[in-house]
Amino acid sequence: MAFPKRVYTEDEVAKARALIDEGYKHDLTVGGRQDFRDKVKKALKLIETANYYDFLRTYIRQIVEIDGLSQLREGEASIWANKYVVGDPVEAAGLFVQKAQQMKDYIEGRLYYEMGEIRAVNKRIEFLEALKEKSTDQSLKSRCEKLLEAWTETIYP
Repeated sequence: MAFPKRVYTEDEVAKARALIDEGYKHDLTVGGRQDFRDKVKKALKLIETANYYDFLRTYIRQIVEIDGLSQLREGEASIWANKYVVGDPVEAAGLFVQKAQQMKDYIEGRLYYEMGEIRAVNKRIEFLEALKEKSTDQSLKSRCEKLLEAWTETIYP
């Protein structure tokens, strides 16, 4: 069974969930100008470093450059991102992991707003902690620490 082209109807979501439960992973693609693709590749390398690449590929099919607002497109299992979002590879990587968590919640039928947003931010924090721990680059560790301080301030008690 192939992954549904769209993940919108109840049947499509159920098919996607069944495939994911069996271990399905997308062949993640990146679309856009070369500069955008290069920046996304840097973010993806960080996601690999933190061992979150399989998590991302489980829920996200593609990352596409757009000129508008960056967003998760649940029906397409895609992240639409603008050039500003990928300017900082650590922030971009965190955003991609956060959006993958939101897609996971969507496929699992959990509310992906209100408490879902908190789960997604917590996943981003978890990713940043893992990246900080697994990286050997001191400047990257420092960047993770600064972002962790900022993101942990956003969590509700």
